Amino acid sequence: MTQEKKEATVTFFVISDSAGETATKLAQATMAQYPSVDFELFRRTFITTRSALLQTLADAKKHNAIILHTLISDNLVELTDEFCDESGLYHLDVLTPPVTEVERRTGVAPSREPGALHHLNKNYFKRIKAMEFAVKYDDGKDPRGFLKADVVLLGVSRTSKTPLSLFLANKNLKVANLPLVPQAHIPKQLFEIDPKKIVGLTNDPDVLNSIRKERMIAYGLNPDTAYSDIDKIREELDFAHDLYEKLGCEVINVASLSIEETASMILNALDLEDHSYYITDVEDL
Repeated sequence: MTQEKKEATVTFFVISDSAGETATKLAQATMAQYPSVDFELFRRTFITTRSALLQTLADAKKHNAIILHTLISDNLVELTDEFCDESGLYHLDVLTPPVTEVERRTGVAPSREPGALHHLNKNYFKRIKAMEFAVKYDDGKDPRGFLKADVVLLGVSRTSKTPLSLFLANKNLKVANLPLVPQAHIPKQLFEIDPKKIVGLTNDPDVLNSIRKERMIAYGLNPDTAYSDIDKIREELDFAHDLYEKLGCEVINVASLSIEETASMILNALDLEDHSYYITDVEDL
């Protein structure tokens, strides 16, 4: 029995009447499961007319693409289904099934408004304020920010404090962070807040050593400095762990974690996974 010939490259088409972030993340999560496969990802966003959709679908057909879409218009969804069925294209409607189920359970018809998630409403402005907070209180610029923060991140250099602060800010959390250096002054405000709001970030010495050397090379500097010295790094990590123990805070090793994974662990550890923390009213959506 002959084995079916496999495609050299697998193509995804993300089609959306808005920014397409939801379907894009689904495509990326799928692609991540196949590191040995070559992928192409095409995004066709803000598709709101039949002519634009038909052109996009025709392009997808040329690539024999996997189509993931988040179209909310009944007419555009129906057109997509018909085209893909006739063309033999795999397609997944990401949005309609849950929307239909909510309508079935509540008896409330959806607004069918493209881009409803991205309205400039109070939830949006709350997120902007959180991001401004993260920038203002980055790298321990003002220790008073610890008392106002929802989350305080601690860690030695290159433990992803700033990227994590901004990522969590995008989830409407006010985040402050503090770089830890042995013998450096620890702000008294750190001991005045609930340790449940504090997360201590750590890393493996060898990983930090590699990251710091690469950083120095990127700056055109000698990679072998006190900053990247493995003994100095171990000293920094020991100092950080001693502080974490005194504070009684949550500790997360970021050595093998992505920003998204670390953020999810932080939200879980601080009991912030509940949706009500981010959305206080249906109108916030």
